[in-house]
Amino acid sequence: MTMPNLPRTFAILLLPTLLAGCKLDDIPGLGPDPRAVAKEAEAKAIGGACRHALRGLEDCYTLNPKSPKALVFAGWKDMDEYMRANKIEGTPSVLGQSDRRRSDKEDVPAEPSAGRNRS
Repeated sequence: MTMPNLPRTFAILLLPTLLAGCKLDDIPGLGPDPRAVAKEAEAKAIGGACRHALRGLEDCYTLNPKSPKALVFAGWKDMDEYMRANKIEGTPSVLGQSDRRRSDKEDVPAEPSAGRNRS
């Protein structure tokens, strides 16, 4: 080896050693896709919210068909463990109650607002 090639050879040998100490997620382009990470986090949040709203898993899957079921379940399970450990009561969902209120209002016949009085 000649002297001018020594720094280049040293740099080539040193690079793998330096990269071995790095997390690959910290290097741009080598970590997971940020959109996939966001989608996973959202699915887990949906599962946790469903558990806190006292919804069953089947209802949660029905209301969120695009979310991966495994990740929704993971979020639901994590929230269940957290709620049991901290003795937190769930909050009932108001989604079903608002639908019932609307149907009750639609069943009541409306009074005629205009027209002749036929008494």
